[in-house]
Amino acid sequence: MAKISEETRLHFAEVIKPYKEKITQTLEKEKTMLNGMHKGDVDLEFKKINLCDDMIYISSLYMAQNSLSLKLMEVKNNDALNDARKILYKAIIYLEEIVTNVIDTPYSDLYPYHEKIASITIERRYEIIRKLGLAINLLKDAFGDNSKWKWSFVELEGRFCTVAKNIIDMKIAVKDYFDPRSEKYETTVLFIRLIIRLLNESATAYRDKYELSTRRIDDMRNGIKYLLALRKLYIAIGDSSNAEEVKKKALVWKDKMDADHKSGLSN
Repeated sequence: MAKISEETRLHFAEVIKPYKEKITQTLEKEKTMLNGMHKGDVDLEFKKINLCDDMIYISSLYMAQNSLSLKLMEVKNNDALNDARKILYKAIIYLEEIVTNVIDTPYSDLYPYHEKIASITIERRYEIIRKLGLAINLLKDAFGDNSKWKWSFVELEGRFCTVAKNIIDMKIAVKDYFDPRSEKYETTVLFIRLIIRLLNESATAYRDKYELSTRRIDDMRNGIKYLLALRKLYIAIGDSSNAEEVKKKALVWKDKMDADHKSGLSN
């Protein structure tokens, strides 16, 4: 790799200055908002959605710094990418605080959380989930396939999948899903299709992490939990065929996990 001149470094530092300033401003805005938020506030969840949005914005600024580093100095800015990774965790945490981080939970257990965000439309919920998912995908691409963070993305994407599933009110969504006349029909169908894909991907990713990296029982258990959550969703939308297939797969995975544990192949 060619040596980077001091002139190039100074130019890069000058170019990214506006991005750093915007990050600082947005973090100060977050701090102000948090100081003014109190448990029980009627708009608490609404504010957390907005804070999640702000964290996604900050992650894009960090990723922009990496793009400029590649363009001007032909090197990856791992510090900026790592900061983006940390800030996306924070974005997910804000959503977890709204609808919990429980992977496989009965939809009825989520209704008390949904009551608090009833005024937040499904369009807004779908928008924030799509933006967060895009930011995670862009960050993964920026790190590359051989990144040391490869397996940590399984957790990041899994937690993202969980909040995506938990933030949709299935009691309402199932009605709109089967009613083409509903103004929320298209968004609901797209949202549910997205959740199905995410649940499949997270289940497979945790299974791969278990098989190819950690051999940790909790990774395999998480893979099974995502399958069981997927089964619940299939049942909710009346897809009994896929629900049965997922059930069979979950049983196969559990048998495999138990057999590995008995033989000492897992931790």
